[in-house]
Amino acid sequence: MNAFLLSRRLGSTSPQALANAHNHRLIQALQLAPNAHFSLVAPGEREYQDAAASCVAHAAGVNSIVIDRFEGRYLLSGGADSSVAIWDLETPSSVSNGHVIHTPLEQTARTSTTERLGITQVSFYPFDSLAFLTGGYDRTLKLFSSETLVASAVFDLESTVHAHATSNVSTTHLLVACASQHPAVRLVDLKSGTSTHSLAGHSGSVLSVAWHPKDENILASGATDGTCRLWDVRRSASSLGVLDMDDSIGVVGYDGKGLGARRRERGKAHNGAVNGITWSEDGQHLVTTGLDERMRVWNLQTGANTLANFGPSLKNTHNTLTSPLLPPSILSPARTIYYPNAGEILCFDMHSGKLLKRLRAPQRTPTASRTVHNLNTRTTSLAWRAHDIEMYSGHSDGTIRCWRPRTTEDIEAEEEEACHGDDPDGEDGERKRKRDELDQIVRDLTKKRAT
Repeated sequence: MNAFLLSRRLGSTSPQALANAHNHRLIQALQLAPNAHFSLVAPGEREYQDAAASCVAHAAGVNSIVIDRFEGRYLLSGGADSSVAIWDLETPSSVSNGHVIHTPLEQTARTSTTERLGITQVSFYPFDSLAFLTGGYDRTLKLFSSETLVASAVFDLESTVHAHATSNVSTTHLLVACASQHPAVRLVDLKSGTSTHSLAGHSGSVLSVAWHPKDENILASGATDGTCRLWDVRRSASSLGVLDMDDSIGVVGYDGKGLGARRRERGKAHNGAVNGITWSEDGQHLVTTGLDERMRVWNLQTGANTLANFGPSLKNTHNTLTSPLLPPSILSPARTIYYPNAGEILCFDMHSGKLLKRLRAPQRTPTASRTVHNLNTRTTSLAWRAHDIEMYSGHSDGTIRCWRPRTTEDIEAEEEEACHGDDPDGEDGERKRKRDELDQIVRDLTKKRAT
């Protein structure tokens, strides 16, 4: 980093190159924030250490989390016991002894219409964080108010809703694509309040759906038959074709929106069920995960398999939604993928498949003050906080964990403060001032052009 600062001062390095290097360095330094906790009940100050160690967001496990994409402030979580909670990431409920504990702004212990059937996925309304959607094992898709947590609309799809998705760029429709046990993708129109039509083409239950980030009419879906199919909801014959893992060349004339894939109706994306789909921000690449414990990257300019090999470390044995996370491209131009693995989060380079880092989650143990129904630390969901370099993960042991950058400079500063204290007039104070000045120089050079 010092070499980049010198090159920037000399004018041989552009501000954007310095910003990319700095952001890449921070992303590579992501580590677990051990002092950030999420708890349904605010702990007492007297037993703060024990309470922080036993913080549980959902007693039966966290199935899905999402952060609003406008402010990056509110986190929504859904539990395996059909509970829902909204958390404020900027204003913790209590801070003591370096521990920060968040308690929900609003929560409801039960959203299932019949029994305490778990929630499979939660998502904010595409253009307003004052409403959110949930899908679950009670066979319904629900629209809630974020302020009252009262269901405004309930859509009975008569089969388990594995996943749902809304388009963030749509200006003509408010369609919710639902992946359910039915072999067709169900489309629910929030404007009319009805299920408009179905997209038939899969021969097994649909497990994952995702809208194109640039085109409001293009949709991708994955099913238990191992296929990943592309759709155009404007057409009567909506299917545009499938992705084939054996094709590394692609379809000639493919325009990046699925229109050329109509020539390919046979082929599989995975040798097992496809339970995760994620688009890149520019819509040029698609990442899929399957029960064959493989993750594949597709070039949507040609529909070809890029043949990126992510190694044997991937574990994917559950039929639930397992979607990888791609950080914003402005922070990671080289494209980094975070994969929710069993007991850890794996960081890969998207194009080469190289394993960059392992983020391990500590194993939880039951305590006398809190009963945990599931001690498995399987990562169930990942969410990136907008306007910041922070990642959050939901786990089947009921916890929500925060991951923040922790560089070598931060570690050295913490060790110095722990050993010598903070003396503003001594040698430690001088080192701290130098670090603060260096950080200020980096911020100035990455936010505006030097004159």
